[in-house]
Amino acid sequence: MHPLAAVSRHREEPNKIACRPIHRAAHVVPVRTGTQGTQMTIQATAHRRISLSAMLLGLALLAGCASVASPDPRDPWESYNRSMSKFNDTVDDALIKPVATVYKEVLPQPVRTGVGNFFGNLGDAWSFVNQVLQAKPEGALHSFWRVVINTTMGLGGVLDPASEMRLQRQREDFGQTLGRWGVPPGPYFVLPILGSSTVRDSVALPVDVYGQPLSQVNDVSVRNALRATELVDTRARLLQASDLLESAALDPYAFRRDAYLQKRRNDIYDGNPPQDEERYDLDEPQPPAGAKP
Repeated sequence: MHPLAAVSRHREEPNKIACRPIHRAAHVVPVRTGTQGTQMTIQATAHRRISLSAMLLGLALLAGCASVASPDPRDPWESYNRSMSKFNDTVDDALIKPVATVYKEVLPQPVRTGVGNFFGNLGDAWSFVNQVLQAKPEGALHSFWRVVINTTMGLGGVLDPASEMRLQRQREDFGQTLGRWGVPPGPYFVLPILGSSTVRDSVALPVDVYGQPLSQVNDVSVRNALRATELVDTRARLLQASDLLESAALDPYAFRRDAYLQKRRNDIYDGNPPQDEERYDLDEPQPPAGAKP
């Protein structure tokens, strides 16, 4: 290389090196203009986007709760009920059903039968109270002797010798008691986790929970463990039925609703419901046309 060419190249390179910081500085200026006003503008834009997202989410929730075109008169809150039913199904699929499946696979049938008998015996005690309130002396006598026999001869209710003596279980709860007293069921209503209900049964639920013998257990941890075991045992006994429902029913929600309402009506009237239809609205009944006030 010619010496002059080398000197010329050496002189050009410092110029290039010197220009680089200037070039980077000019390029960084727009980014580093993070003054207080610019930061406030960016924050305001972010807040607007968050507010817009929250508004869109709220609109989506409202759309999910919108009224259906032709709701069943027994189910005026069908949109909400369907949404809650989907939520319950999600919780069941993710938590309750897997635990119940393991429970059924691990514990042998005699053990699971004993667990069911134990909780059934506790339920018989509350059934006795409701049968007395409904003025059903025969049913109350059956439930009374079931509790006495199964508690004493059945090892605290684990065994069920009362059924072998033809003292069949007759389940009663405070919702049925209110129905026998003439309280209308009101609209169908899906409770979180607990599932199908009506306004009447939902109002009666706190009384049922408090009236159950399990509520008298003072140790909170023991009481909660017993309730959780009862829930899992009940779900395990319904595994086959739920699988059949999911595979056979075109609309599982409507099937569950109709089955629940029909069963509750039959339970209240001991399998012999009257021909007239129950009222599911909350308004006062209107007098017939032409009737005098």
